[in-house]
This record gives sequence, C-alpha cells and structure tokens, in this order.
Amino acid sequence: MFLVVLAVLMPRVLSAAETTPPNIVLVFIDDMGWSDLSCFGGEGPTTENIDQLAAEGIRFNHFYVNSPICSPSRVAITTGQYPQRWQITSYLDNRQSNDNRKVAQWLDPKAPILARELHQAGYATGHFGKWHMGGQRDVDDAPPITDYGFDQSLTNFEGMGPKLLPLAMTPEWPEPRKIWEGAVRLGGPPVWKLRSQITGGFVQTAISFIDESQRRGVPFYVNVWPDDVHSPFFPPVEDWADTKPGLYQAVLDNMDRQLGPLFERIRSDEQLRNNTLIVFCSDNGPEFGAGTCKPLRGAKTWLYEGGVRSPLIVWGPGLINTDRVGQINKQSMFSAIDLNRSLYQIAGINPPADTQLDGEPLADTLLGKSNQSRQAPIFWRRPPDRPGFSQGFQEDNPDLSVRSGKWKFYVNYDGSLPQLYNMDNDESETTDLASGYPDVAQSLQKAAMDWNATLPQDAGADQPTRTE
Repeated sequence: MFLVVLAVLMPRVLSAAETTPPNIVLVFIDDMGWSDLSCFGGEGPTTENIDQLAAEGIRFNHFYVNSPICSPSRVAITTGQYPQRWQITSYLDNRQSNDNRKVAQWLDPKAPILARELHQAGYATGHFGKWHMGGQRDVDDAPPITDYGFDQSLTNFEGMGPKLLPLAMTPEWPEPRKIWEGAVRLGGPPVWKLRSQITGGFVQTAISFIDESQRRGVPFYVNVWPDDVHSPFFPPVEDWADTKPGLYQAVLDNMDRQLGPLFERIRSDEQLRNNTLIVFCSDNGPEFGAGTCKPLRGAKTWLYEGGVRSPLIVWGPGLINTDRVGQINKQSMFSAIDLNRSLYQIAGINPPADTQLDGEPLADTLLGKSNQSRQAPIFWRRPPDRPGFSQGFQEDNPDLSVRSGKWKFYVNYDGSLPQLYNMDNDESETTDLASGYPDVAQSLQKAAMDWNATLPQDAGADQPTRTE
C-alpha cells in the first residue's frame, strides 16, 4: 500500500520541483582583471568568499565580454546583442561628449532586456549597483532603471532613481567627504555611505529583495553590480596602502568580504541553494597599473585579451552537473551575449518575439553538461575615444578584432596593422602569424569588416590611427 501511495505522490513532487523556475543572481564586477581573484591565480589578497563560490561551482577560462569598457559591456550582457546595435560603444559621459563620440545618451528601452522578459514570465526583478547605461553627469532625463523591466532598483552615481552615493575617506582627512555630489540630480532618494561600504549596501538591499521574493513564493532575477573595484580607490582607512596596486587590492579584499553575506544567504537556505544560479564575472579588464590580467596582453579599453577576457564562475548546487563541481572549463569559448541568451534557456523562456539576439544558447555549457563553444565568431570594435598610445601602453589599439576558433585577429579600419595570433599556444599574443597564414588573416579581416559595416558607426574612424 505504501508503495502505491508513493508511486502516486512522487510524480507530483518531482513535477513541481522540475517546473519551478530557477532564481538567477548576476554579480557583475567593475574593472576587475582576469587574474585578480586568488581562485584565478591572483597573487594579491585571498578572495575567500568568491573562492568558495568557485570551489562549489565551475570556473571558465575562455569567457569574454563584448567590449573592453564599461557601458557597452553592460549593454551586451543586458540585451544579448552587440552594443554597437544601440550606439553605445564607449562609457557614457556628459551630453556633449556623447554627441562628439557619436554615442547614444542612454540605452533605448526598446532594446531586448532579459530582466523584462523574466518579469513578464513572473519573476521578481531587481537591480542593485552600478548601471551606467543612461543617467550620468548632465544626462538627467534618461529613463529610470525600472523602465527596463526591474521591479526595484538601487544604483550609484551613474543611473536614475534611488541611489547610494559615496563618502570618501583617507588617513589624512579629518572627516569623510562627498564625491559625485551632483548625482543627486539623477533622482533619489540618495543615501550617503562610506565608499568602502557601498557594495555591502547593495548586497543588503539585494538580500532584502530576495527575502521578500521568497516570502511571496516567486522566482527572482537579481543584478548585483558593485562600483568595486573601479577607481578612485577608497578602502577602509585601516586597510590603506601607499601604492595604487595596494589600494586596489585592499578594495578587492573588502569587496569580497561584503559579497560574502549574499552568497551565504543563498547557500545556507536549502530551498534557495537547490534552485538558484549565481553567475559571477567582470565587465572588462583592469585599469592599467591597478589590477592584473597576467599573462594576458593589454588592460581595460584595449581589444587585446587583457581588456576583454573575464573570469567567470557559475554556481548552483542543485542545477549544475555535480561531476564538474570545483573544476575549470578550459575548452568552452563564449561571451556575455551568449551568457545572456543562455539565461533565457535556463529560465525556460523565449527571447522577445521578432528580435534576433546575437548570443547563442549554451545553457548546457554553463551548467557543466557540455563543453560546447559559441559557433559564430566573436567580434569587437574599440571604443571611439581609445585609439591607443594611452592608458599605459605606447602602441596602437586596433580598431576591430575577431575570435574564431583558435585564432584571434586584429586590424584597423583602413586595413593597416593586421595581426593574427594562435590562442591555443600564445594567449599572451606575442607572435604575430598574419604573414604566415595569409588565407586565415584575409578571411578574418573580411569577416570583421563585413560585421562592422552592418552596424551604426561611432566617431572611432575620425580618430587618427597611429602606426609608429
């Protein structure tokens, strides 16, 4: 009799579990290098909370963001499309600067937004942290973050609506000072908080949002996008350092501590632990002279690997393949637009109708059930205001690049300075093979030029390319 009852009940139990949409938390760090985290070989502070996430999840070695600078990288992971489609190809600045660079003032709310689709599917959606896709400096008429499908938001000085604003403090100052004070014009209410504690403020608000979503019995999608580890660096005074790398590492260490309660809230709750996916990555490479991306070439704003390759951790004990827990995926190559598209797949919903995303669905790869890579090439265009011979490097910053299989290729708009690297054995990009493989170089140059020609242009072509 017991077996009969069990046979009747079990399918109902399994069906309910299998049809419960997974919760998703996307932690998107600001300006962190590929090799800053100790779990990615970092030689700085031990990032113990993030390391634990990695030990319980899967690390990915060949994950890319779609721009080497903030705003367009955020557009890509938000929309699943190349940011050039929305004319956001560098950081969003004041109105005149945006016009001069032929950059949009803000992300068009008509863009496909993952959060909006999840919201329409019944998710509670929250954005907590830096936005920088509209609403900064004198651009005070941008849409509020809630216009993009979020139920609740709390941002910093680069976004519309309620915000946490920084109080900076150094060992020499008698009391904290306000910075970015003009951001109060971008909506509020503002809450002033020590810069060294702002990530914790975003985390606590995210936890409250998760608590409420759980109480209501609805799945949640939460962005936690800290200001850390972007300069200027204001770690706690007791952790102060005298060098730029030292200050950066102190901020990184404190960010890790402040993220800990978020991870523990989910880990310690069986219901959440079994049905929540945490995705952790950075928006672009490190600021030159601060973080590190060894052994990769370049840094933030550069198309070379150090500017666009990011550490990626995927955590979800009840969702990922348990055989891959704690392992490093060194095979799969994909990017943020693919991550976006894969989250639709994991949530069991479709992208907006009549919209073609540039990302490919790779849910099985993210969950450790496959090693499949993105099939199409990944393309990049340099920010229009970063032609090179700056940001710490005395060389040209190529205008276009493409990764296809083992090859990565660079070229300028006028066809000058083609470069070809074999990423299987030269991830530091030291040996240019363009002359030795002319057919490969020509094919990838055509692909990059053709891709770029289909997209709205910025002012990058107006910046003279230096070749010496």
